[in-house]
Amino acid sequence: MEKVTDTIFYVGVNDHQVDLFEGQYKVPNGMSYNSYVIMDEKIAVMDTVDIHFTDEWLKNVAEVLGDRKPDYLVVQHMEPDHSASIEAFLKVYPDAIVVATEKALKMIGQYFRDMKLAEDKVISAANMSVLELGSHTLTFVHAPMVHWPEVMMTYEQSEKVLFSADGFGKFGALDVDEPWDDEARRYYIGIVGKFGMQVQAVLKKAGALDISIICPLHGPVLKEDLGHYIGLYDAWSAYRPEDKGVVVAYTSVYGNTKKAALMLADRLKAKGEKNVVVYDLARNDMSAAVGDAFKYDRLVLATTTYNNEIYPFMHYYIVNLTERCFQNRTVAIIENGSWAPVAAKRIKGMMEGLKDINWLDTITVMSAVSSENEAEIDKLADELIKA
Repeated sequence: MEKVTDTIFYVGVNDHQVDLFEGQYKVPNGMSYNSYVIMDEKIAVMDTVDIHFTDEWLKNVAEVLGDRKPDYLVVQHMEPDHSASIEAFLKVYPDAIVVATEKALKMIGQYFRDMKLAEDKVISAANMSVLELGSHTLTFVHAPMVHWPEVMMTYEQSEKVLFSADGFGKFGALDVDEPWDDEARRYYIGIVGKFGMQVQAVLKKAGALDISIICPLHGPVLKEDLGHYIGLYDAWSAYRPEDKGVVVAYTSVYGNTKKAALMLADRLKAKGEKNVVVYDLARNDMSAAVGDAFKYDRLVLATTTYNNEIYPFMHYYIVNLTERCFQNRTVAIIENGSWAPVAAKRIKGMMEGLKDINWLDTITVMSAVSSENEAEIDKLADELIKA
């Protein structure tokens, strides 16, 4: 049992069984599924947890409640890592009233086909509607498409706590100590990154609130330096580079494209570029490579023409960028081909709808790096530094 404040308790769980979150994101340090209990004249439980941890979670809830019963179950988000234990909770506490948006209530019916909620056991939470618990007042702030359409956040006025749903979450269980920024960025860009406009709208709503504590559904409770976290979310959701630096992302079949990519990275470092990050897209974590493309202001794509298209791992990388509205960056291409190089043309075709991309001159390698290519790579390093 862990206190957030004297009256708000953390009752979440850590998951070290999961290796791929949402079936695709590597989580070497696991995940947390967060849930909270607000103790007052009336008691509210904030969200549930993944189905594999229902029993552990219910035990945590019961420990906080003692001999009392919860009055409300607030459902902020219906993704199963947070909602899968709703039915089990209501079997233990059948008198609890479910509070959720209208869209979330519909999804409850979709996920739990055999569970019927009586009309007097449901509150449809309108945007900015209020629920009084006693000394605590909950205000429900709709946050559609952050990152599902039914999402709401909850602001508790007396202790200035924002229950932020998936907002401000991160990969990693809470019993592992690791820096927040990198895993939060990888989480945000991978899962929420497409919906920057919607996140900006929610940040404007949050800007009108006096917030002292942020309680997300993944990752640690945030109590200090909130401006840092909110500032990062503002940059990410506005698609602004977080820092100056160059990401060199490459794919290579026989090592020649790799040689060109590494040569460029070395030249950049030799010329004084402080942040140069290199990714082998076939071997390194794709979500980290995507996250860093959004972190830094410049990107180099080095790849091979393959079946008259882009090499598959590079193709997938660009899909990840375009699906997340990659923009406001300087981009250069190094393409390779032994007889008909078209990778650059295909890449630009995939990215032509993106906003504010500053394209630098393409370098074309014919099979292996030539002396002319070496001079072009040196020149590209200068152009990237100027950019």
